[in-house]
Amino acid sequence: MNPDQKNPHVSGLEPENSGQNEPDGVKLKDWMDRKNPARPKAEKIHPTLWIQGQKSSSLAGKTIALGVTGSIGAVRVVELARELIRNGAEVHAVMTEAAKHILHPDALHYATGNPVITELGGRVEHVEFCGFKGRADLLLIAPATANTIGKIAYGIDDTTVTSFATTALGSGIPVMVVPAMHESMYRHPAVIENVVKLKSWGISMVGPKFEEGVAKIASNEEIVLEVERALGNRGLENRKVLITGGSTAESLDPIRILTNRASGKTGRELALEAYRSGADVTLVHRDRLGLAGIREVFAESAAEMTEAVLSELENGYDVLISSAAIADYTAEPSPEKIKSGGDFVLKLKPTRKLIKECREKHPELVIIGFKAETGVGKEELLKRAAVTLEGTKLDMIAANDVGKGGMGTEENELYLLGKGEPRHVSGNKRKLAACILEEVTGILNSRQVL
Repeated sequence: MNPDQKNPHVSGLEPENSGQNEPDGVKLKDWMDRKNPARPKAEKIHPTLWIQGQKSSSLAGKTIALGVTGSIGAVRVVELARELIRNGAEVHAVMTEAAKHILHPDALHYATGNPVITELGGRVEHVEFCGFKGRADLLLIAPATANTIGKIAYGIDDTTVTSFATTALGSGIPVMVVPAMHESMYRHPAVIENVVKLKSWGISMVGPKFEEGVAKIASNEEIVLEVERALGNRGLENRKVLITGGSTAESLDPIRILTNRASGKTGRELALEAYRSGADVTLVHRDRLGLAGIREVFAESAAEMTEAVLSELENGYDVLISSAAIADYTAEPSPEKIKSGGDFVLKLKPTRKLIKECREKHPELVIIGFKAETGVGKEELLKRAAVTLEGTKLDMIAANDVGKGGMGTEENELYLLGKGEPRHVSGNKRKLAACILEEVTGILNSRQVL
């Protein structure tokens, strides 16, 4: 590169990914000015803002006051703040004096792009953010020590964070608490009682995760997910959604299985998106997601998955999304390991059809299916999907040519067929999950109107 030819991402300050609503070549400074007109001039191009909204826009337009207290879990908060920002949020950190012994305020200034509040002054910061008409949409206290939890429970506000909490509770701003301490402290009757009291006030608790004798701070993925759920559109609130995901595996012997290339990423993203939208979510698969808010049922074979889904549906669900790549054929497994060497012939038999059985037993259930084909053109794909849609009495079907991609990949391309015109969607699987759940919400709302 010519030394006089400067990198446009440095000299022009263009965003790495300015988002779908921003034209290419927009200067980062102008872009930041329009997104955050109220920022002090010195803060408008803080480097942290370059990542805002890079992962998603789920928290776009939301302001989060992040309260940090004196737990060793505070070392995790730098990346937590940045994950919130990557999903579109504006984050302002508030630290107690004890937290400053664990993490320097400069680290959180850089992490959030905003000056850190370490004491209350003439700005009356606790009221500015958490009072009536305050700037914050949520007060997130992460990590929260036993000391801070106890003070909040009894209305003691002798630290910056507890003053923010008292003000937020008095003005109705949502509060979310992420405990972190030694397990023996968390098990103390008074701490348990205080946690129960906070929950009774409508305060959300995330975690803790018990390991190595410690009540550890929840994972950043789980915290961000709970924040997204708390601040999201809640379009599926009070709805129960059952999702199947991934591949099934048919046993040939105690060691070998027949399976397929499905990764389970679509089912995972559907479960996460449904949860963000406020639904009560159950995911049936042969994997492990490990997030407290999403219930998981393990099922390995096609028969196990069919039985698990039918059993779950007896508990009353509004929606079934069958995204799993369920085996069409199975074999009678050998009780012992099949010896290697020589020819081996498998005799396969058809598996049960999950959607067919679910529709027969639950005629009013909203059911979404998937149709995977290979090597077909668009018209033929849509034709085959329409036949399946009608033949299985689905409410919607997502069709794609997996020969072109989608199985095991991060990106996919789908056609969503229902009552109206087919909808074409493409992009990463989180985006596709959001499109599918948007259609599901529309189907449910139209039924309510009728």
